[in-house]
Amino acid sequence: MKLFLFFLAGVFLKISVATASAANVSDSLLYFTSFDSTRIHYTITGTGAPVLLVHGFIVNGDSWKKTALYDSLLVHGYKVITLDLRGNGASDHPHDSLAYLDDAETKDIMGLMTHLNINNYQVVGYSRGAIIVARLLVLDARVRSAVMGGMGTAFTDPAWPRRRQFYEALSGKDVPELAAMVKYVQQAGLDQRALAMMQFGQPSTTPQELAGVHQPVLVIGGDKDEDNDTGGALAAMMPAGMHGTVTGDHNSVVRAVPFAEWVLDFLQKH
Repeated sequence: MKLFLFFLAGVFLKISVATASAANVSDSLLYFTSFDSTRIHYTITGTGAPVLLVHGFIVNGDSWKKTALYDSLLVHGYKVITLDLRGNGASDHPHDSLAYLDDAETKDIMGLMTHLNINNYQVVGYSRGAIIVARLLVLDARVRSAVMGGMGTAFTDPAWPRRRQFYEALSGKDVPELAAMVKYVQQAGLDQRALAMMQFGQPSTTPQELAGVHQPVLVIGGDKDEDNDTGGALAAMMPAGMHGTVTGDHNSVVRAVPFAEWVLDFLQKH
């Protein structure tokens, strides 16, 4: 069950951080056709400096709209961009394993930023979203600064056992400790095959690559996240890495007001 909690960001409860509401800001729901003809769903809310939010596993871009951070960014004048990574939400769900290899998800994001004529942006990723953010930091020079939440250093290993276990469980192999996760996927009507392919093609970023990341990066972890350390070791791998700790477990940290406060302060300064 702990492994399940690592990726499942849960059904978030909205936490208001200001009197203004995101409902009062114009929201567009759009589609972008990526490099391999995969259609990617995204939304843009607000105007101002762009911040991209990258969601975790077994959720989609709408999960951010139920966090304190989302409203906080809008209240403080940011343009907030969310997307459904391929295989999730309203984006296309390719079932070919090749569709998730070779940084496909990162290429989707980079193509989207080009499509939107955005030449400089900040990005926040949580859980599996932080893994994708690491690739953006390596591959996209337009990233000015980034936040990686809910992630330790294990993803830097291409043979990460946890990733392989998720792939096996979602592919039909009996993995008792992940039975609850598979049951949830099936009961929620999620695309089990696409989720398996995401784990199959999930990228790793080596310590050597992270050592070449010179943008400011804030790594935030929960003090009760039993599947990940609080992120200090990950932050230390990057020359301009910073580290913060929020009270809570893996699922609660991302929706917490202190998480929003840490992120907003960092984005405003960098």
